[in-house]
Amino acid sequence: MFNNTFQSGFLSILYSLGSKPLQIWDKEVENGHVKRTHDDDIQSNVLEIIGSNIHSTFITCPADPSATLGIKLPFLVMIVKNLKKYFSVEIQVLDDKNIRASKFQAVTRVKPCICTMPLRLEEGWKQIQLNLADYTRRAYGTNYIETLRVQVHANCRLRRIYFSDHLYSEEELPPEFKLYLPVQVRTKCNFINLEG
Repeated sequence: MFNNTFQSGFLSILYSLGSKPLQIWDKEVENGHVKRTHDDDIQSNVLEIIGSNIHSTFITCPADPSATLGIKLPFLVMIVKNLKKYFSVEIQVLDDKNIRASKFQAVTRVKPCICTMPLRLEEGWKQIQLNLADYTRRAYGTNYIETLRVQVHANCRLRRIYFSDHLYSEEELPPEFKLYLPVQVRTKCNFINLEG
């Protein structure tokens, strides 16, 4: 998909506020849903993926199973909300030895074509930053070439998924890539003394 695209800075593959957030994604839904909904915590529309089984409700990019993303940017960033349920993310990568799979899950295992590892996600909205080049090097001792496919399984809410050439500080991010949490406004109470 992006093989012939100049890749520098940021490359977004999902944005919940876009007119068609799943335009390049396919979805598989069994006993659940994938829909845009309003999130009260960030006062914005988000993509919600809910399912009774994380393996049967998910979104996949690219939508065409014979296509690959061809994204060479090594950092994957997801702005995601933990819904206090299990959820899973799969990232398929290509390395310089043609190992084609990397999966992030509940147990750390390294096998010839798959690596599983846990990600601990605290409650609420978080920014997950994955250094795919580092994971590839640590798991297989090989060099990351590109990301082929991304799959996000139930149960979570998504604001944005993007790739970047390096990790950017909050100050360096463009406004549309930031997660704005509403400021908790404290109200000042004035008391009137009704005595004497």
